[in-house]
Amino acid sequence: MSLPTLRQLAMQSLLEDQALAMSALDVLPLDLFATLFREVVAKRRMEVLKAMVQAWPFACLPLGALVGSADLEIIQVTLDGFDVLLEQGAGPRCKLQVLDLQNMSLNIWTSGYIAMSQACSAAALTDKPAANHCAALREEPPFRIFMDVTISDGPWDCVLAHVLQWVETRREKVQLCSKKLQILFASTSKIQSTLGVLHLDSIQELVVDDLWHLRTVECMVPYLAQMKNLRKLSLATMKMECSCTLENLHKYLSEVLLQENRQINDREGLFRYEKLDEVFSQLKHLRLRTVYLGDLGPVPLRALLERVSGTLEALALEHCGITEAQLSAILPALSQCSQLSFFSIYGNRMSLAALQNLLSHTARLRQLQRGLYPAPVESYDHECLLYGCRVNREQFAQVCVSLVQILRNLQPVHKFQICTYSCMGCRKNQFYSLAPSGNWVVTEEYPFTRESNYCGVCAPE
Repeated sequence: MSLPTLRQLAMQSLLEDQALAMSALDVLPLDLFATLFREVVAKRRMEVLKAMVQAWPFACLPLGALVGSADLEIIQVTLDGFDVLLEQGAGPRCKLQVLDLQNMSLNIWTSGYIAMSQACSAAALTDKPAANHCAALREEPPFRIFMDVTISDGPWDCVLAHVLQWVETRREKVQLCSKKLQILFASTSKIQSTLGVLHLDSIQELVVDDLWHLRTVECMVPYLAQMKNLRKLSLATMKMECSCTLENLHKYLSEVLLQENRQINDREGLFRYEKLDEVFSQLKHLRLRTVYLGDLGPVPLRALLERVSGTLEALALEHCGITEAQLSAILPALSQCSQLSFFSIYGNRMSLAALQNLLSHTARLRQLQRGLYPAPVESYDHECLLYGCRVNREQFAQVCVSLVQILRNLQPVHKFQICTYSCMGCRKNQFYSLAPSGNWVVTEEYPFTRESNYCGVCAPE
């Protein structure tokens, strides 16, 4: 058996004597600091952990990469260490500005202190110029906590609840940041209590799934107005009261997102703000899935595309019941999306002629790499079943022959795929690509999901 190295002996000594470890933090070599911290966390040396937080020599403490975001005890002790910093100020060695609770790769803890220093810079985390790391925490910029936040129904996540409560009582000195925010089926009160604490300017990706009743829409509006750095927006399975579904969605898209100086809930006068469309002036990813737009006028969607045409890189309008009239109206705006690299519109009713017209516009987009399109309605039986539509193989084969000629004429640079409608009858999506042989082959196949609750030919009841 090989003898332990001096480094290992020193680490063992510090772990066995907590008082010694705490007294040595001011002179501990940087290359030992991260290693000792890992061992302290693994062996649950809480007093040493609290002291190490107060002497952390890097701009960021990437705790999430080490313990994830579920170890409440470790996070509580870490925040206790921050409390000392906030009350007494940072020591001469401490450069800590950011606590990162995001689930990152563990490599940052095993690549040495130089890599730790570079990866944990303020600029790397916030996409902004690094601040003076020697500044006290009471000075700008404020101390920040980064974590992925998911708001969902049911009991509160214990770590999120604790962090929210801790930050709420320290608002002047601490910001809670989330690059990605997910709002799943959740109550209005839970959404408001969470967003009221979050630093909304930090949100770059917003995922909303399976909610959006009238009150939810209204409560979200003032928070959306503050998401100035939003890059990705995904709305899926939006369920509003049946009696006013279309009215509410139209209000959300046209009155709330696209116009200026609007007031929501005029009767109570709750929300006033200006230039709400600026929130989306730099949007890069937009996804609407199973959000029925069939009765929505063409203006809101066209206006939205016009506003993001210079920045939009990915656009998905899937299973939205988009009509050919709506499609025709947005084509000029779509043609101006010069940065678009991904486009998906499958799951909507579209004739072969409409698809050809659409392709004549997307073929001009030189940055477009992949396009997902619906199989034209000529591919299906004329009879539309209650739970979906049957693909007529003979008709589909004729459509595919026509598409080959259309593609030869237009010569789009992007990968072209067509998809048979997802429906409860066939229980699957099938994506077809044109092989070098000239034949159409199934390249991808996905099972039916609950999101695809109506097919592209049948509008929802």
